[in-house]
Amino acid sequence: MQPTDFLTRLAGDRLAAIVRGRSADAALRTVLTLVEEGVGLVEVSLNTADAYDVIARAVRSAGGGALIGAGTVVTREQLLRARDAGASWIVTPVVGDGVHAAVEQELPVLAGALTPTEAHTAMAAGASAVKLFPASLGGPAYLRAIKDPFPELPVVPVGGVDADSVPAWFAAGALAVGVGSPLVGDAAHGGDLGELRLRVRRFRSVVA
Repeated sequence: MQPTDFLTRLAGDRLAAIVRGRSADAALRTVLTLVEEGVGLVEVSLNTADAYDVIARAVRSAGGGALIGAGTVVTREQLLRARDAGASWIVTPVVGDGVHAAVEQELPVLAGALTPTEAHTAMAAGASAVKLFPASLGGPAYLRAIKDPFPELPVVPVGGVDADSVPAWFAAGALAVGVGSPLVGDAAHGGDLGELRLRVRRFRSVVA
């Protein structure tokens, strides 16, 4: 997928799920449950057990409608392994080698940034959008302040975003939201998938 097409998809879906788990099998089940419930953008963090294998299995099982990404990508080697596993988009915690390698490989990348300088640097490096992280540090008011001088900046808040705060993030100018534990809970560690389905439905109703 081309970066411009991914940005359109991100703006349409408005929700990206973040899966990080201690069990590879539980992480895979979590990814597939999210997809079954209509979440079309799922990031598998490289902190997950056997993350590259989880990505590869998820890509094979999820079907063409869902886009499986790789998160916590820091190095070029990680980027290339994630690409080879089938990841179609990339998320980084910082602006560094992972961002530059993703741009070279023409993979869409959400680059982690917090300050206006970091956000500007991320976009100048070729990022598709900025992952505002940790978003909880400043909240929606902080995003609104950043958007004042950069109204066209595509921003995806990550870190501390829960269902109750989603409307405020969108009102502040977020393109989409990235959600980990408030959505996934303990499912990726072997927790209840039924509870996961309920959380997904709540989040989807909020972002719709």
